[in-house]
Amino acid sequence: MNESHDPHLECWVRSAHNASTDFPIQNLPFGIFRRAESDDEPRVGVAIGDQILDVTTWLSEGLFDGAAAEAAARCALPTLNALMALGNEAISALRRGIVAILSTDGIGYENFKRLGDACLTPVSGAQLFAPVKVGDYTDFYASVYHATNVGSMFRPDNPLLPNYKFVPIGYHGRASSIVASGTEIIRPRGQTKVPTSEIPTFGPSRMLDYESELGFFVGRGNTLGAPIPIQRAAEHIFGFCLVNDWSARDIQAWEYQPLGPFLAKSFATSTSPWVVTAEAIEPFRAPAFARDAGDPAPLDYLSAPDDQKNGGIQLFLEVWMQSAIMRDQKVPAVRLSRTNFGSMYWTPAQMLAHHASNGCNLRPGDLLGSGTVSGKDKTERGCLLELTWRGAEPVTLPTGEQRRFLEDGDEVIMRGYCERDGFARIGFGDCRGIVSPAAG
Repeated sequence: MNESHDPHLECWVRSAHNASTDFPIQNLPFGIFRRAESDDEPRVGVAIGDQILDVTTWLSEGLFDGAAAEAAARCALPTLNALMALGNEAISALRRGIVAILSTDGIGYENFKRLGDACLTPVSGAQLFAPVKVGDYTDFYASVYHATNVGSMFRPDNPLLPNYKFVPIGYHGRASSIVASGTEIIRPRGQTKVPTSEIPTFGPSRMLDYESELGFFVGRGNTLGAPIPIQRAAEHIFGFCLVNDWSARDIQAWEYQPLGPFLAKSFATSTSPWVVTAEAIEPFRAPAFARDAGDPAPLDYLSAPDDQKNGGIQLFLEVWMQSAIMRDQKVPAVRLSRTNFGSMYWTPAQMLAHHASNGCNLRPGDLLGSGTVSGKDKTERGCLLELTWRGAEPVTLPTGEQRRFLEDGDEVIMRGYCERDGFARIGFGDCRGIVSPAAG
């Protein structure tokens, strides 16, 4: 950790001191923005309170130097990929430079009075874009509680398959359908088959679901054929975002055998607009998941003392929902679940190291999803499949509506934050999506 984590830092952006803000000076997540209704080219910004700091404005004023200036020069681009490729040392230098600008005793305080509105844009007056051009997307299955719950529905006597506690399970997703928060989610069509029918039918999914996940982006990549050792894996993670991996459960149930998820997953995956850097997460590191006494130890290529000690994250994820009727009646969204990423069986470093262990080349901007984050209790289940136990135990909304799976007009809002005594709370903002009727 460094000076950017100091909980006593004072910032001249007043909203950064609000107790409810996700974006105090200790966070400084990166995203892509432009001023609303402008012809500006989208570029990199940093969230601070309810404002967005335009990095390129400060660079043009000569307020960055060295590695920070090199990193800031890449903030004029419409994606974070080039910035990510520099590696985490350069990102750390840029973060420290931004702290120096934003702190009340820093080099930016007097300059702000001169630059005025040119350096800050209210979030309410900005258009946000997908932060990264994702070349490849991989989704894991890293929650042992989620895997056990889902397995229990289909294999009550043997919910976990024999490989689960040895290998981080994942599948290659579809990068082209990753969308920014706020993008409408069109209900997918596909083949489904009910047990009483001999043949499947084709039509809109009736079991549309969300999946609350944590995503992490690759910074520096690796050469094809050169694995990333577990001891160095964390160095290749640029930062984290929220992910909603929308799923059509009825389509999935029919198509997943023998090769796994396909059209049930590829229609949409939402990500939050801000990427919280790995450095900002450092104060909230935690031990890896405490395995049961009878569980196997991770194989050597997945085991490193530092990752076992600090590879987990004390990070809370919440899922909220608001139906169309709730919006019409001005009933606020209701929280469906709250869980802790610390309950994940595999750490982000283990997932990344396993991904590259066969020589697979990861590239800057590749997105890895954790899989649904669920905990022991029912209130910690990160999808409706678990929360309603495949529809048998419907959720009742404040309006009296019941939900087994998502209906058209439902909005799902995901939120995430890290908090720990002695440090400033940091958050991820919202990851939102409203379900629209199937096309055609």
